[in-house]
Amino acid sequence: MSIRLAGTLVLVGAGKMGGAMLEGWLASGADSKKIVALDPFASDDMKSLLARHGVALNTEIASITDAEVVLVAVKPQLMEEVLPSIVPLGKSNPLIISIAAGKTIATFEKHFGKAAAVIRTIPNTPAAVGRGITAMVANPNVSPAQMQLAESLLSAIGEVVTVDKEELIDCVTAVSGSGPAYVFYLTECLANAAEKIGLPPALAMRLARATVAGSGELMRVTGTEAATLRQNVTSPKGTTHAALQVLMAENGMAPLLEKAVKAAADRSRELAS
Repeated sequence: MSIRLAGTLVLVGAGKMGGAMLEGWLASGADSKKIVALDPFASDDMKSLLARHGVALNTEIASITDAEVVLVAVKPQLMEEVLPSIVPLGKSNPLIISIAAGKTIATFEKHFGKAAAVIRTIPNTPAAVGRGITAMVANPNVSPAQMQLAESLLSAIGEVVTVDKEELIDCVTAVSGSGPAYVFYLTECLANAAEKIGLPPALAMRLARATVAGSGELMRVTGTEAATLRQNVTSPKGTTHAALQVLMAENGMAPLLEKAVKAAADRSRELAS
């Protein structure tokens, strides 16, 4: 999806996630002259990337008078320190997009005013390789054109979905936001289990990583339902069937994952309160 900017796109925070977005925007053809990055702690690699593409770094905020989008990509614990410093950008009535977990739309309305157009999003770490998925929710001040622009910016790092209630963001956080960690832990557990039945550690991890990565890619490329793919690989009374008898038992994987996801959603609500 092409990115067309009428004004300045201000990226506040050029760390891993902000940097991944920036690279995606540049690859999608965004005009680098209309992008400004604000990050006093930008890494040397990020400074090099910005210089290579002619993206301005740490421009005086007062000199940015045509901010069209302000995308806030700083850590939640730094938000209350950073937001007051960028409030002057609100004079041009930009679209405010947050990718910070645990910070509600009300947080940004408090600083930029009740009339501010604010979108809260939750991306996930596969965004670093363009395979992320981001959920977004908007306040009533966001126009259809701004929603379209937000989707084009977020599409640079993967898929984008929209939810109509902000409270659903806590559920999204528990599934796709925290979900990569569950998959990585599954990979660790699979490799450890492989070791215990006799495989050398390096081979066990190689098999586990390739299996998890390949299975995910199979789901993505084919679009086939996960349940169907599971059934396709499960022969009656075969080896996979024997393993699934354990994983799908009453006290198996499903109830454990339900507890884990609920714990993550509950914590997301606590952080946002």
